[in-house]
Amino acid sequence: MTATPDLADRYLAAWNATDPAARRALVEALFTEDVTYTDPLADVAGRDGLDATIAAVQAQFPGFVFRLAGPADAHHGQVRFTWHLGPEGAEPPVTGFDVAVTDGDGRIRTVLGFLDRVP
Repeated sequence: MTATPDLADRYLAAWNATDPAARRALVEALFTEDVTYTDPLADVAGRDGLDATIAAVQAQFPGFVFRLAGPADAHHGQVRFTWHLGPEGAEPPVTGFDVAVTDGDGRIRTVLGFLDRVP
């Protein structure tokens, strides 16, 4: 299945879900059971590891939200997008981009993250 740009919106919705049960439901719906997530600060496998990573980022940056920094670009089974992390309506202190690779059912199985600007 071909990845589409809306996959980035659903991905960021999971990262922005602060209610643990709601976040877990999004993680289970969007990511494969054996998902891998790698960025300069984390290297985790499985939904439990990803969910814990999201919770840790939320704890480190309380009140911050992820938002797209431009259009997502998708082809075949992958999507790449740039994102900002910061307070709503303010200059974001963190910027990066991710590449997500999907499986045959359109679920994300691999995320490769890069940090462009960090505090």
